[in-house]
Amino acid sequence: MSYGTAVSFPLVTLDDVRGAQKMLSGVARATAMESSRHLSQLVGAPVHLKCENLQRTGSFKLRGAYVRIAGLLPEERAAGVVAASAGNHAQGVALASSLLGVHATVFMPKGAPLPKISATRDYGAEVRLHGQVVDETLAAAQEYAAETGAVFIHPFDHPDVIAGQGTVGLEILEQCPEVRTIVVGIGGGGLAAGIAVAVKSLRPDVRIVGVQAAGSAAYPPSLAAGRPVAIENPATMADGIRVGRPGDVPFGIIDELVDEVRTVSEDQLSAALLLCLERAKLVVEPAGASPVAALLGAQRDIVGPVVAVLSGGNVDPVLLQRVLRHGMAAQGRYLAVRLRLTDRPGALATLLGVLSVVDANVLDVSHVRTDPRLGLTEAEVELHLETKGPEHCAEVGRALRDAGYTVID
Repeated sequence: MSYGTAVSFPLVTLDDVRGAQKMLSGVARATAMESSRHLSQLVGAPVHLKCENLQRTGSFKLRGAYVRIAGLLPEERAAGVVAASAGNHAQGVALASSLLGVHATVFMPKGAPLPKISATRDYGAEVRLHGQVVDETLAAAQEYAAETGAVFIHPFDHPDVIAGQGTVGLEILEQCPEVRTIVVGIGGGGLAAGIAVAVKSLRPDVRIVGVQAAGSAAYPPSLAAGRPVAIENPATMADGIRVGRPGDVPFGIIDELVDEVRTVSEDQLSAALLLCLERAKLVVEPAGASPVAALLGAQRDIVGPVVAVLSGGNVDPVLLQRVLRHGMAAQGRYLAVRLRLTDRPGALATLLGVLSVVDANVLDVSHVRTDPRLGLTEAEVELHLETKGPEHCAEVGRALRDAGYTVID
């Protein structure tokens, strides 16, 4: 594809994004750009992290929500706004509405994490819990809008929302003018579309790579079909990009301006989140870590300098614990083993002594003596170990076998 400079694209233009940037002055933070030496070594080119996880409300969503609500007519503001979200959009709408003096009602799934529900209320919104999945919550919010006249604030499928998200692209060009590639996660597509409009208008040479979770990747089949296509039962830990159908407005922009859409696995997402925490000292949610996951699998085929957009950091602590453990397992740094031993005094101490010799850190021990599957003199032990990588895992296995233990699959 070839682009001219300062070109306008249908529905959303560079002027729209610049107007949104002025509107957001003093409202949204110009978030930090941090370099990552570790990722730079892996990719073979300079890598920078655009830290939207440090944005107010913990994600980029405030930008689009504020621009959309600020653009409402006085009578529309008086009617209030309504939104549906499991977390980030909810908080963005809540804070934007509070800042603009507009009443906001936010529908959230009954299973939404308690910290996100509490934060949405604290930002000033009235929260209503409805349904088990976001689709049910969305239907309830739209029904509420029809009944009350409240304006429905879509999380990604509106030009004003896309213009607001596009301000991230302007900041990237200001903070890293030498950028050659921008990697950004895609759910419905609002953030990627906004960044694409802003960046391709000013720097058509910059390559934009979108990233989706493999279990929730609606864009590849949609781009192949030339229209938004819904996928059934999107599934991924990255709830921020778990969207079953692209938005009509962002799809048209992404189809024209985004150079490539890649997919990443759950293991890659876990490893990326762990890397952000350990190496960059940044708490990032799985959706926000998706660009890093793509870089981990890039095998040096990305042209640098690279900017990876960390879109959010609102991760439930319980999920964070599970994801970190999963990420450690994927890197060979966490090992669960189950084995049987003779139930006699000192048997467990002897087993732990074997593990101590090979420097395996025991995180948890489950010791079962009474089970129909066990013989009269048998006990079963399940151990959760912290290891140093795949080679160390293999060493632990050899040490157990050499000591006469049989590991149960």
